[in-house]
Amino acid sequence: MARVTVEDCVLKVPNRFELVMVAGQRARDISSGGRLTVERDNDKNPVVALREIAEETVDLLALRNSLVQGLQKHVEVDEPEDDEIDVLAARDMVMEAGDAAVDEELAEDGLSIHDDGTEIDTELGSFDEE
Repeated sequence: MARVTVEDCVLKVPNRFELVMVAGQRARDISSGGRLTVERDNDKNPVVALREIAEETVDLLALRNSLVQGLQKHVEVDEPEDDEIDVLAARDMVMEAGDAAVDEELAEDGLSIHDDGTEIDTELGSFDEE
């Protein structure tokens, strides 16, 4: 039965290498307790996985995504943008309020220091030093 199953699966997943990878992922899912979508009929997990792919009872896109995630060694983490203002750095700039270079740097970033040197106005509001 496995040969017929493979021939049926090639119609669903034309690339044989991808078919092997996806079926292997599904077989691992079944081994780890995944719910079967076809009758087992005394078949082993790889044959059941191929039958599920041939009968289209599993989501191939979800299998491909889980396969890729399982093979990734580096997961991208969202890092803050460089354009965001560091509050501590802004506070340090307020402390150095008399320096003309700091005043120009703040002006380039859209900030201004009041005459008393205690507040920074931004587009979102003001920062008061306590």
